[in-house]
Amino acid sequence: MASVVPRRNRLVTLAIAVLAGLAPAVLWALPAQAAAPLYTALGDSYASGVGTRTYYSDGTSCYRSPYAYPVLDANQLGASLTFAACSGARVADVSNNQLGSLSSSTNYVTLTVGGNDAGFSSVITQCAKPWPYTCWGDIDNANNYIRNTLPGTLDALYNKIRSRAPYARVVIVGYPRLFNESDCQSLARISPGEQAALNDTADLLNETIKARAVAHSFRFVDPRTAFTGHAVCDSVEWLNGLSDPIMESYHPNRTGQSAGYAPLVKSALSATAATAAGKA
Repeated sequence: MASVVPRRNRLVTLAIAVLAGLAPAVLWALPAQAAAPLYTALGDSYASGVGTRTYYSDGTSCYRSPYAYPVLDANQLGASLTFAACSGARVADVSNNQLGSLSSSTNYVTLTVGGNDAGFSSVITQCAKPWPYTCWGDIDNANNYIRNTLPGTLDALYNKIRSRAPYARVVIVGYPRLFNESDCQSLARISPGEQAALNDTADLLNETIKARAVAHSFRFVDPRTAFTGHAVCDSVEWLNGLSDPIMESYHPNRTGQSAGYAPLVKSALSATAATAAGKA
């Protein structure tokens, strides 16, 4: 029996030596844990998620929702999200209050803004008033602002974003057409003709935003095709009509965010990422 112990000891010593020799190779082969990409979501109520009826209790009146496309896409991308978008924001609000997290380390930026600058919510409110009120003059004023003033304000904001986040993949996100141009909501007295004019304003807004985005080499996401057939009064609505509370009105609902916006934005961010990787 005395000869068994030394033999066992020699086997244990050999095993320890073999494991000690393998350990550095095993540790070296383990992949490093990649840091989560940094994603900042900027913009107005369409980006914050108004219309989904569920919001974070963050002590603000920004109405940021866990069902908004920035949150859904950040989860899909495995990104660390700074959710700066805020209900009611205009271009100046984004420029002055939402850019604090941007840096040379920022990987993704998304932005939806411009509708409040054109007074789109106020125009719709005017259109919904009962006869004899009309909103044709309000629509004309909104269109004039979009054509003549909005491009310059967007240029200044886009320059600021690029200077603060020089390596970020920036995706500018547009707005859907809200109406199917039928007369289905008696409480919101917006005639089919007014609905058509408001849809034309949405077209003008999108084309104006797209032109400035392309001029800055930012990618533009156009949600109009995705929302076709899902407007207010369509059989499957992705947009709220006149709602209670009133702030939920004429905004994407949860399906509008998850099926309308989120896939388009994620695809744009992923495509931009692939392009950047190809150039590296």
